[in-house]
Amino acid sequence: MDANTTIDALAALAQPTRLEAFRQLAAAEPQGIAAGELARRLAVPQNTLSAHLAVLVRAGLARSERNGRSIVYRPDLPALRGVLAFLLEDCCGGRPEACAPLLAEPTPCCIPSK
Repeated sequence: MDANTTIDALAALAQPTRLEAFRQLAAAEPQGIAAGELARRLAVPQNTLSAHLAVLVRAGLARSERNGRSIVYRPDLPALRGVLAFLLEDCCGGRPEACAPLLAEPTPCCIPSK
């Protein structure tokens, strides 16, 4: 991950509809969400959502897959992990214990169920 890629990803998320679309995609992982269903959930026209999803795909935060007549979108979680790693690369001056509270925050939502 580099600065330009991180800037592109953050810029893609710096718009309310795209941010909510990404959050919906992350919530639906690993099944993904068909574009039409996502448009319905966000109450936006399909062509508008298509433009927003294209921005997320270009920024590397989402990927699409054709499933019959639908296009299913999923978040690109390794890319998001790369953005977060870049942001925290020099966190706390090399003292990981100082960053522990920051790194522990996203953990509860990401723990696989047993």
